[in-house]
Amino acid sequence: MKEDFLHYLWRMRKFNHVALKTTNGEPLTIQATGEHNLDAGPDFSNARIRIGDMLWAGNVEIHVNASEWYAHKHQEDKAYDSVVLHVVFEEDKPVFRNNGERIPCLEIKKRIPPKISKIYRKLLRDETWIPCQHHFSKVKEITKNLWLDRLLVERLENKTTDIIRSLEINKNNWEETFYQFLARGFGVKVNTEPFEQLARSLPLLILGKHKNSLFQLEALLFGQAGMLEIDFKDDYPIRLQKEYNFLKKKYNLQSIHSESWKYMRMRPANFPSIRIAQFATLVYQSSHLFSKILAVQNVKEIEHMFEVKISNYWQTHYVFDKPSIKRKKSLGKNSIHLLIINTIAPFLFLYGKSIDRESLKEKALELLEELQSEKNTIINEWRKLGMNPSSAYQSQALLHLKKNYCDKKNCLNCSIGHAILKD
Repeated sequence: MKEDFLHYLWRMRKFNHVALKTTNGEPLTIQATGEHNLDAGPDFSNARIRIGDMLWAGNVEIHVNASEWYAHKHQEDKAYDSVVLHVVFEEDKPVFRNNGERIPCLEIKKRIPPKISKIYRKLLRDETWIPCQHHFSKVKEITKNLWLDRLLVERLENKTTDIIRSLEINKNNWEETFYQFLARGFGVKVNTEPFEQLARSLPLLILGKHKNSLFQLEALLFGQAGMLEIDFKDDYPIRLQKEYNFLKKKYNLQSIHSESWKYMRMRPANFPSIRIAQFATLVYQSSHLFSKILAVQNVKEIEHMFEVKISNYWQTHYVFDKPSIKRKKSLGKNSIHLLIINTIAPFLFLYGKSIDRESLKEKALELLEELQSEKNTIINEWRKLGMNPSSAYQSQALLHLKKNYCDKKNCLNCSIGHAILKD
């Protein structure tokens, strides 16, 4: 028996309510189970419980065994003085307040429906790809779809946690914060951290002063990336190096370590050198990028905004001093779509929430609806179970479901899990 299962039973009232009594024999009626508290303190707050002739309003604490009250040292915490009912699987020991009063206790050991208990134990033991794999097809489509809607919002909110933290560091400067996270998005997974370090080491204000010169922007970005610290043969990197050394002294800059960048097992088009060149061009082409993002209406407008034509040198190179066949090396649609999913949509959602503008939050969702579903092993497995996401809106929700619910066997907080337990 696990405590979270008892939380579920209490929250959903999934136990026998007939002739409820405390372990002291007093009649008990539950008017409101209260609000589930996920922070420190009693498990449920603002519950309303009638015991005998007295109506109590307060907190409810839940344990498998009543003696856990003392094991968790609740008797030493004043936050638990307001507990009006102790709900337990088994009362192995009566619990008293510091003033000597016995805390009313409800034991539900014999009130749990056997079918629910059996299904829950099976979900916990199941080693299939998702715990409810054998029951999944029986759940109504409307239940699944409504749950995916909620999960997408939850995923966006999760993605905004780091943004909120950075906004605090950047004194609520949205343009600076967006620039840093956009740089992170250019990192293509393996180079997200060094790209973010690069952006944090080079404030947008400094780039803005050289916005009209792509050459100077490349000098600053490649220099701060630690990529201009060797002896070069080509004239272009030698000129970049010279320009960077001047700007480095002017702005008192400190570059990051060049060893931070990873090239192994990457397509040349995704080399960090190419990504930095593309990022430099984007900065060169667009000022106040976040403000422009707020005004976009659809994915096509964003694709157009992120059409970058890198400088001539990089059309014939993937790294410094090593010529290659001439290619445009523009950002592909797939790369732009990943930026929308991981950076643009979360920023729009958070900004809409911060200024209480629902239209921006809706726009974030609409952009994800426009994009095709991602293609990866997790989505392929969902397809085998009959889930065929038509857009990134649904595939993002499914990725969130697998990582945060299925993998953690968090079935008791999942609407699909609720539907299965209900049956």
